[in-house]
Amino acid sequence: MTATETATTATEKTTFDVLVIGAGISGMYQLHLLREEGLSVRVLEAGSDVGGTWHWNRYPGARLDSESYSYQYAFATDMLEDWDWSELFAGQPELERYYQTVADRYDLRRDIEFDTRVTAMAFDEQANTWTVTTDTGKTFVAPLVITCTGVLSAPIYPHIPGIDRFKGERYHTALWPAETVTLENKKVIVIGTGATGIQAITEVAKTAGHLTVFQRTANWAVPLRNQAMTPERMAEIRAGYPDMFENLQHTFSGFLHDWDPVPTTAYTPEELQERFQQAWNGPGFAKWMGLPNDIASSAEANQKWCDFLVERIRERVTDPATAALLTPNDHYFGTKRVPCESGYYEVFNQDNVDLISLKQNPILEITETGVRTETGDIDADVIIFATGFEAFSGALKRIDITGVGGITLEQAWSDGPVTYLGVQVAGFPNLFIMGGPHGKGGHGNGPRCAEKVQEWMTDFAKHIFDESIVRVEADPAAQREWSDEVQERAMKGLMAQTKSAFFGDNLADDDPAKPRKRTYLAYVGALDEYVDRLKNLTKNGYPGFVITS
Repeated sequence: MTATETATTATEKTTFDVLVIGAGISGMYQLHLLREEGLSVRVLEAGSDVGGTWHWNRYPGARLDSESYSYQYAFATDMLEDWDWSELFAGQPELERYYQTVADRYDLRRDIEFDTRVTAMAFDEQANTWTVTTDTGKTFVAPLVITCTGVLSAPIYPHIPGIDRFKGERYHTALWPAETVTLENKKVIVIGTGATGIQAITEVAKTAGHLTVFQRTANWAVPLRNQAMTPERMAEIRAGYPDMFENLQHTFSGFLHDWDPVPTTAYTPEELQERFQQAWNGPGFAKWMGLPNDIASSAEANQKWCDFLVERIRERVTDPATAALLTPNDHYFGTKRVPCESGYYEVFNQDNVDLISLKQNPILEITETGVRTETGDIDADVIIFATGFEAFSGALKRIDITGVGGITLEQAWSDGPVTYLGVQVAGFPNLFIMGGPHGKGGHGNGPRCAEKVQEWMTDFAKHIFDESIVRVEADPAAQREWSDEVQERAMKGLMAQTKSAFFGDNLADDDPAKPRKRTYLAYVGALDEYVDRLKNLTKNGYPGFVITS
């Protein structure tokens, strides 16, 4: 069935050419592309509106750390002409408005089923179609399913006894309510000091009566350096859009900042300090991706930058003992997601803020009135869990996906995710993954990393329908080769020495008797390298896929 057949209305139809799961940034663009090719498409979205990350993450302080104008859609040319960003790094409300406006301009909502969470999917081996079940009781069928469920969309809670016992207000940053949450003069506990926690803590500290922060691991955080966007600056940026979007396809992760090919060893000690200070004064990831490239690969070079950051922490935090707690001592810079902050360290100079190290004073349980630690009880009106996500694979694993022979995706990934080029899994024909494990889509500057992958996916989908292909499945040998390559490349870098969400180390083992295999979940190569590999598949007739016409 194609979009030209209108026997039933879009709301009544349950059979489509393509089903897309998720109406975030990737799902919206995937819908636009497929619809342009004349395919009938339905997007199934758990939320009440578009935007994905920027619909769900409404917590205080939620903000971009990619420059706003680098994060927008390149295809929405009319929006490029008339959308003015108010800040260099936009906050959640502005980003949500932007994606809602795109949905309005391109009439995307008519093909999206909102408030519809996919609960199960099963592949019909005779019909070569997927049957997709939702929590609304409605079932959809399509020969092709494309998941755009997001890298960070499966929130996790810590395994703390009594977590449901608390009688006060309880929030997870990724599930923040749409209605206003008032924290003024309340006793607030925040658990977690990753990128999200750092943003939330900085904002909560402005109004809370008392704030207690529980930190498991200190992170290397760098100043965001946000600023208002003037009309003159917007005009200058707008004039450079064509070149900017082209250039961003050739930086390592789609950011405006790219690794400096001049290594730290090319500088004298005095020159290197000047180079570091220049980066420190720059915006956003100038202090990560914009650094000398050997900081990403050499422990010695990385330590030089860490030493520079230690001094900055000591300058900003009044109490030496607190400064020491906030200084990482278990990982190199950039081996975890680097948080950007706007006054985070100064928060701990406030009289109404306490920092507690979970290593020194663990939480024993959550009570009706707060948190019980080894040294005593801490009362709270509000507990905020900034405890992160089951990254890359979590959203897919939370759907009961059954492929060939009754094998589930959870079973196929029992020892960690395996994929072919991050876009398909052997045994799950006609199911394609955008922004999942082992791919570049969504890993970096989200829209920039996703767009070329989704354009490749659209071309492949068109080829499938034009050539009357009924089944496309990753070849197990090709999958093994790619998954091994991803793992081997990751284990050679500094990241392999660090416990992080990139390896799923933030997840508790459900079965201690069966230790979890440590598998790298992302992809360590450059954006253009990954896109070139996909393009070569097209040129060479899609090797690595078993195709049945």
